Amino acid sequence: MQKALALILLLAMLVQLLWPIGIPGLRRRRDFWKIAVFAIVMMMVTVLIRP
Repeated sequence: MQKALALILLLAMLVQLLWPIGIPGLRRRRDFWKIAVFAIVMMMVTVLIRP
């Protein structure tokens, strides 16, 4: 699950760099860093909730 999530987020970052997604907060190409911050937070949450 964690690897799939990482792959999906990497693909979203690539798409954002090529064609901006257009949702609020991701309207410009340089906003790809927000996806990276979200990915880091999600991976930290995954690590914290695993037993």
